[in-house]
Amino acid sequence: MVHFVGAGPGAPDLITQRGATLLQTADCIIYAGSLVNPVLLGLAKADCTIYNSAKMTLEDVISVMRENEKNNRITVRLHTGDPCLYGAIREQMDRLDAESIPYDDTPGVSSFCGAAA
Repeated sequence: MVHFVGAGPGAPDLITQRGATLLQTADCIIYAGSLVNPVLLGLAKADCTIYNSAKMTLEDVISVMRENEKNNRITVRLHTGDPCLYGAIREQMDRLDAESIPYDDTPGVSSFCGAAA
């Protein structure tokens, strides 16, 4: 299973509880290294494999997801903000659909909401 998780507007304490729980249970995290606060990676369990997608192509990302799915490992794709409002998840979802890899979306705190915080 691939979980798309919104990291929120930047402050580590503005990730949702569901997002934090998914980070804590993931076998693999692929994060947007140029955008996501790296403090959030501290929630990962000790044996979690972590990839910085800033250095990966779309094919690289899908390949990691495919391999994890084949091995029954949980993948978290960590994006900034709320990926269901704005983000590059559609092209990833299309590829996962084509390969029958299940996924879901855990929205993050949008920056317009986080600004008040």
